Amino acid sequence: MKNPVLAASVFLLAVLSLVAALTLSARTDSAPSDNVASADNAQGTANSENAGNTQGAEKSTTTTQRGTKPPVVSEDPRFKGMVWIPAGKFMMGEIDTVPDEFPPHEVELDGFWMDSTEVTNADFKAFVDATGYVTTAERAPELRSIKPGSGLENVEILPEFNKPGSICSLQLASRKEIDPAKGAYSWWQYVPGADWKHPEGPNSNLEDRMGHPVVHVSWLDAQEYCKWTRKKLPTEAQWEYAARGGHSKESYPWGNERNPDGEWLHNIWQGEFPVEDTGEDGFTRTAPVRSFPANDYGLFDISGNVWEWCADYYQLEYYSESPTHNPPGPTSSLDPQEPDIIKRVQRGGSFMCSDQYCVGYRVTARMKGEEDTGAFHTGFRCIVVP
Repeated sequence: MKNPVLAASVFLLAVLSLVAALTLSARTDSAPSDNVASADNAQGTANSENAGNTQGAEKSTTTTQRGTKPPVVSEDPRFKGMVWIPAGKFMMGEIDTVPDEFPPHEVELDGFWMDSTEVTNADFKAFVDATGYVTTAERAPELRSIKPGSGLENVEILPEFNKPGSICSLQLASRKEIDPAKGAYSWWQYVPGADWKHPEGPNSNLEDRMGHPVVHVSWLDAQEYCKWTRKKLPTEAQWEYAARGGHSKESYPWGNERNPDGEWLHNIWQGEFPVEDTGEDGFTRTAPVRSFPANDYGLFDISGNVWEWCADYYQLEYYSESPTHNPPGPTSSLDPQEPDIIKRVQRGGSFMCSDQYCVGYRVTARMKGEEDTGAFHTGFRCIVVP
């Protein structure tokens, strides 16, 4: 998907990546809806009391001898709030799906520790207070995600976008506000002054949201946080393996039914997208971490709430050449829709995901984003590898 003003606007450069990613990841788990303009047009354990309902899900993860039991750790503060993900094998990807989730392939991973929740505003504030770090959204745009030699290196940023800010979603009053010529650009916007401390823009704040996941963090910001905590971002393979919670052949961390017994088990969009989120799950924006049951590895909000950055570069066809043991991800980025932009993988879906649109809350769903760009529905969690 291309936009003729790509070379003129940082907003369109960033939002184009977001919309293109949503287009690729779009797969409905209910009957398709014609209500919405498409993107082309626009130490915890599996026995935790908080573990999610597995609905009799088939256990298929075969543990290996390396890393089946958590290693003995000292009082190292890194491990506070982390859960052990045991070593094992699983089938990564999906058959009946969009192209970048194909083909299913066997992956074997060593054990690792993973944050039980997404990094919260309180966590990130501690990092900023200790280091004085300034996020990419708090700085003027620099277009760091353009590949050298791509021909886009000399793009000019329009004055109205050449100021600190990030990407948010407009609240539309009705479908009449969706411009068919703009498609998804009708509701996505670059908001000057939006950043992790001001999630919806300069007039918003973190009051009563310190326990919510931090948002508007770029991949570069997440990397700096990881350096400070002596942790790292998970690889895409580690993320999917952990999200499955020791199960396979299921679409969600808890099974194949999105709403078992009519219960909402994650924070996503309900209602007509993108006009009204009815908040049937209790939330219309981010939810405090631990608001929903954990999966069988003790991971909260691994589906929905906010997209989570992974370490990997994004490549559409990486699954066809991925190594079996501890796949590190590709050595470079290649998104056929935007080959000149450096992309990183995001996983898990967010409160903006709808069964009428991206369905990104499935355990196999992939998203990609410019590594220097965050959004009001993007966060992360970390791992430690022994």
